[in-house]
Amino acid sequence: MVKIIKLNNRDFPWEEGLTIKKIMEKKRYTFPKIVVKVNGKVIEKEDYEKTEVNKGDKVEMIHLLAGG
Repeated sequence: MVKIIKLNNRDFPWEEGLTIKKIMEKKRYTFPKIVVKVNGKVIEKEDYEKTEVNKGDKVEMIHLLAGG
């Protein structure tokens, strides 16, 4: 059975030791401005590498656009 998390309301495979940084690397997210939430809690950029994601977690990664 594949263990998953929800990433932006889509299934994403979970693995032991999965962090926000690892998800961003796998998805090739390099946006300069991005808001990350795990189960509704905002995660600061300096915490991406040490914030582990557990199976079943809901992760949101929202790319902010600038404009006027």
